[in-house]
Amino acid sequence: MASGESSKAWSAFSLVAALGAASIAKKGLNTTWRAATGKNPPANPADPDVDLWEAVAWAAASGTFIALARMFATRRAANYYARSTGHLPAPLQKDGQDASRAPAPQS
Repeated sequence: MASGESSKAWSAFSLVAALGAASIAKKGLNTTWRAATGKNPPANPADPDVDLWEAVAWAAASGTFIALARMFATRRAANYYARSTGHLPAPLQKDGQDASRAPAPQS
């Protein structure tokens, strides 16, 4: 597979994985919210009619859980991609996490 084709395939694959995970996480979070509070989650937390505590709790919970679900799905997709192609997708090959290559601290 050519580099451009590989990049497009990874982009599509990771997008589908992230969107699917976010959708599943949101459904689970909605169900959990209803079970915990007895109410539906706020449709628009910015609405002044929504209690502030509820808006903050929903924003924190939904943001955290959806971001985690997307991250885990993208990691699994990257593992699958690497097993299928023998290498990580180009955007993930150099992530800057190698401490030996970190710039020296400024004094």
